[in-house]
Amino acid sequence: MEQIFPYWILGMVLGSAVSVFLKDRIHNTFRSLGEKKLGVFGIFIASALGIASPLCMYGTIPIAASFSKSGIKDDWLAAFMMSSILLNPQLILYSAALGQTALIVRVVSCYLGGVLAGLLVRAFYRKKSFFNFSGFDEPKSRDTDPNILLRFLKNLWRNVRATGLYFFIGIVLSAVFQRYVPAEVMTDVFGGNEAWGVLMAATIGVPLYACGGGTIPLLQAWLWDGMSLGSAAAFMLTGPATKITNLGAVKIVLGIKRFLLYLAYVMLFALVTGLAVNLFL
Repeated sequence: MEQIFPYWILGMVLGSAVSVFLKDRIHNTFRSLGEKKLGVFGIFIASALGIASPLCMYGTIPIAASFSKSGIKDDWLAAFMMSSILLNPQLILYSAALGQTALIVRVVSCYLGGVLAGLLVRAFYRKKSFFNFSGFDEPKSRDTDPNILLRFLKNLWRNVRATGLYFFIGIVLSAVFQRYVPAEVMTDVFGGNEAWGVLMAATIGVPLYACGGGTIPLLQAWLWDGMSLGSAAAFMLTGPATKITNLGAVKIVLGIKRFLLYLAYVMLFALVTGLAVNLFL
């Protein structure tokens, strides 16, 4: 609790502040890009804006639908949505508890994950539609209180309710792992530079990831016990990308064939990223 709690508090405050004061500006900035002929360079901007967006995937998809109606191309949308799934301002602050190197790895890998997704959609779906946003309308904001302080506090309270339980479960689980699981077990399974450890971490990220804040205490304990940074990077990529609520939302707009391509992309990108991190760091 002493090690993690301040990052959780700061993360929620930052997430609510971005949501209340900057969300519309971020989304309007992205929408305005559709009026400019940026071509492939728009993908790089879209991925950065996806990370800056505070919305969860169920909130991002209706926004992306409105972006599509305003003329934003599917490759830009793919970059925005992919990076938005993987990271947000709140999760960046949570991840600072893992140390500077792990934080940089997470931010860079999530950004590149969005960029590569956009480039692949541009390469293979340039002349046909990748997303199907039919039936989606732009969501109504819940941050409508005329008093700006109350608006922020209400958003912060929703944030606490949404993440608090998972955060404390993560604390308990990390204590259990540190107390009862020998460190050499974590080193054998997730340590070293072996591809097996990275693949295992990428795989367990699928069922274990429920909430970003809740996994940070676990990752911190695992890293201390010998998990390689590459394995942690793979876990941090597959976890949010395959969280059950995110998968349900993504499948709606992709259809089964492109949804399977999405899953294959996530697993392969996580594996390559984890191996690269272990090789160079």
